Amino acid sequence: MSAVRHDPSPGTVRDAGTADGVRLAIENHVAHVTLNRPQAMNAVDLATEAELQRIWTQIENDPDVRVVVLTGAGERAFCAGADLKNPSVTGLEYWAANRVGGFGGIALRETLNVPVIARVNGFALGGGLEMVLGCDIVVACEEASFGLPEALVGRMPLDGGMVLLQRQVPFRQAMAMMLTGKRIQAQQALAMGLVNEVVPRAELDAAVQRWVDDLLACAPLSLKAIKQVVRLTGSMTPSQAHATRLPAVVAALQSQDADEGVLAFQQKRKPQWSGR
Repeated sequence: MSAVRHDPSPGTVRDAGTADGVRLAIENHVAHVTLNRPQAMNAVDLATEAELQRIWTQIENDPDVRVVVLTGAGERAFCAGADLKNPSVTGLEYWAANRVGGFGGIALRETLNVPVIARVNGFALGGGLEMVLGCDIVVACEEASFGLPEALVGRMPLDGGMVLLQRQVPFRQAMAMMLTGKRIQAQQALAMGLVNEVVPRAELDAAVQRWVDDLLACAPLSLKAIKQVVRLTGSMTPSQAHATRLPAVVAALQSQDADEGVLAFQQKRKPQWSGR
C-alpha cells in the first residue's frame, strides 16, 4: 500500500492508500480500513492478510488515530473468511503457521488499544466473523448474517472463532453456531449480544458515525486504558485485575487530558482532548 501524507488539518485526509486487498484512509482521528475484494466477497488471501498485518501495526504506532472502522467493500459481504479457491497450504500447515493476532491480524490482537468498530455490510462468515469478534463495537445492516461454517468443509474456526465466540455470547448459542455451521441473521445476532445495533442499509453509515462521535467525545487515552485492561485481564480474578498496573492506565492517569477533563467539567464546557 502506498501512503499519501497531507497537512493534518481538520477535515482533510492525513493518510490514505490502497492495495489490491485493503484500503486505508485516516481522517479526523479515524482510521477507515476496508477489505477491498468485493469480487471474492472480501475473502482474505495471503496478500491481503499480510497487508492487514502491516496496517494494524501502522495504526498501533500512530498516536493520532483514536478510532478504527473496519468494513468490506460493496454490499454483499463484510468478509467471507479465508479465500479457499486457491488454497496454498493444507489445513494442518495453516494451523501451524504463525499469524499474529488471529484471522486478519485483528481477531486475537492484544496490542491494538484504540476502539474498533465493525461496520458489517453483508456476510460475516468464518474468518470474517472472527474479525468481527476481534472488534469492540459491531453495527450491522439488516441484511447482514454471521456464521462459522468451517465444520461443513472439514475445517475449524482456528483463528479466534472457537475461543472467542463462547466468551461473547451464551454458550448454547455459540455451540449451535459452531457445531452446525449455520448462519444467523442480524436481528438474531443482536438478540444474543453479538451485535450492538442493527439498522437499514441506508442508515448504516449514519449509525456508524454516531458511534464514532460518541467515542471521539471521550478522552482517547482513557479509551486505550479501558480496552487494555479489558483485553489483558479477562482471565484474572477481579482482585488480580484491579491490582495490575498496566502501562495504558498509568499513561492516562498522568496525562494532560486527565487534567483537561476535570477543568472542562468545572468550567461547564466540552473538553478539548490532545491525546497527551
